Amino acid sequence: MEKKVILSLSHLHKSFTQGKTVLKILNDANLNIYEGEIVALIGPSGSGKSTLLYTAGLLDSIDSGDVIIDGKNCNKISDVAKTKIRLKKMGFVYQQHNLFADFTAVENVMLPMLVNGKNRKTAFNLASEKLESVGLGHRLNHKPSELSGGEQQRVAIARGLANDPILLLADEPTGNLDPYNSENVFTSLLELVRNKNMTAFIATHNPILAGKMDRQIALVDGKLFDIHNDADRKYLNSNPIGKKILDSFK
Repeated sequence: MEKKVILSLSHLHKSFTQGKTVLKILNDANLNIYEGEIVALIGPSGSGKSTLLYTAGLLDSIDSGDVIIDGKNCNKISDVAKTKIRLKKMGFVYQQHNLFADFTAVENVMLPMLVNGKNRKTAFNLASEKLESVGLGHRLNHKPSELSGGEQQRVAIARGLANDPILLLADEPTGNLDPYNSENVFTSLLELVRNKNMTAFIATHNPILAGKMDRQIALVDGKLFDIHNDADRKYLNSNPIGKKILDSFK
């Protein structure tokens, strides 16, 4: 049985203009990510990883191309419709945890649930369970300033999974953590995603973390390449940046 495509990026083009210079960030980028698959997005700083994730998450526009989420082409739908898709089907985790400083851990995780229509009691119980699942059941009522960096990022992960999305997008989710906390937090994230059979697209500059995922996709020259695909490897080997990426996985 053929696997269901959860995220399809088709012929994406995205440019920015700086003065008289046009910077091509995405240049005919294509990718299918399947149900239950965890895919690493790799590439050097400035290669466009965040831009790609923002377009995939319907948070940024594209010049041309199609973003298809769970079979729905989101290219020309309204902003209201995009918001509904993000609430119902998508979760986000960023390098910066972006927690609300005046809210407790459980309140931060409750927020997406309340926006999605759950009542306060239900949201509290579910948020408590999410925090328990990331090892913070004993820190429900602590504010971000009372939590370590690793704990704050675990709260951010619980919040990203609050509405049980079918697709999780994560942009360097452990990039601000020391190696020890990075390893532990990332392991927790992968376990949660796999236990839910969730689909995830995760940007990281760390080849060790990328290697723990199902596939590794490199963003080079605005295009996407599977580092285990022979044709893609041939191109990457001919490109200085691409070759450096391949060498990091040897």
